[in-house]
Amino acid sequence: MSYQQLPPRTFGPVPSRRFGQSLGLNTIPPKTCTYSCVYCQHGATSRLTLQREPHCDPGELAADVKAVFERLADTRQRVDYLTFVPDGEPTLDSGLSQQIDMLRPLGVPIAVITNGSLLAREDVREAAAKADRVSVKVDAVRHKSWQGVARPHGDLKLEEVLDGILQFARIYQGELHTETMLCDELNDSTTDVHPLAVFLEALDPRRSYLAVPTRPPAVAGVRAPSEDAIVQAYGIVSSSVAEVELLTGYEGDAFASTGDLEADLLAIMSVHPMRADQVEALLARSGETWDMVEWLVRQEKLREVGFAGRRFYIRPLLSR
Repeated sequence: MSYQQLPPRTFGPVPSRRFGQSLGLNTIPPKTCTYSCVYCQHGATSRLTLQREPHCDPGELAADVKAVFERLADTRQRVDYLTFVPDGEPTLDSGLSQQIDMLRPLGVPIAVITNGSLLAREDVREAAAKADRVSVKVDAVRHKSWQGVARPHGDLKLEEVLDGILQFARIYQGELHTETMLCDELNDSTTDVHPLAVFLEALDPRRSYLAVPTRPPAVAGVRAPSEDAIVQAYGIVSSSVAEVELLTGYEGDAFASTGDLEADLLAIMSVHPMRADQVEALLARSGETWDMVEWLVRQEKLREVGFAGRRFYIRPLLSR
C-alpha cells in the first residue's frame, strides 16, 4: 500500500481551551476535504472529494508521536490530547481506525475533529467511535445556509449528513462535542439558530461551542456576527444544550480565578455572556460595585446587549 507524502505528521503541542495541551495530528494532504467552507482559514479546498483513501501510514504516525514524546520528556511538557485536526477532513483517511489503534498504547486520550459529512457511513462511524472525544461541526441544518457556508461536495445531501451525525451520537460512548461557526448574515439569524438548537438537543452533546471567524477566511467579506447576534444565538442554544461556550479568539483559561476581578470578568465573558444579575452577584461576592462594569463598558472592554427582555454583557469580538 502506498501513502502520499505529507508535511510533518504532528504539530505542537499547542494550548487549547478545549483540549488542554494538544498534539495535532496531520493525516490528510492540505485542503483535501468534503467541504470548502467560506470561513476556512486554510483557504479554498483544492481537492473536493468523498473518496476515502489511505493517506497517512499508521505506523509512521505512531513513530512520529513517540519521537515527540521522547523530546518532550526532557522539557517536562505534557500532552493532554492527541488530536486529529489536519488541514482537511480526517475521516477521508481510510486508515483512521488503525491509526487510533496504534496510538492507543501511548496512554494519551485521542480526539477527532470532523465536519461530520461522512458519518452516514458505517465504517466512518466505527472509526470515529474509537476516539475518546469527537467534536462534530454543525454549522447549519437548513439547506440554503448549509450550502452557503459549507459549499459541500455536490454528491452530499444535507438530510443524509444530519442523519449520519444522529446515528453516530446514538452509538458513541465517548465525549461528544459540537461546534458551530457563526458567520454574519449567512447562518446567524433566528431562522437558522432555532432549528439548529433543536437538532443539537437531539444529539445531546457534552458541550456545544459557538465559534466565529477570527482569521482571514477563504472568501473575502466573510465575518463574525455582531455581539447582539452572538448573545441571541447563545441564548437560543443554551435553552437546548446544557453546556454552551463561545470560541471568539480569546484562549485564556476562563475558569481560573486570578484574584483580579476585572481580568476574571473579561475572561468569563469571552466564553459565556453574563446576565446583569449574574454580574451583580459576582461583584457582591468580591466586594465591588457596578462602577467597575460601567468603566469596562466605557473602555469598550465589555458590551451591553439586550436579549429576551434582559441585559447581557459580553466581551467585544476580536475579529470585529
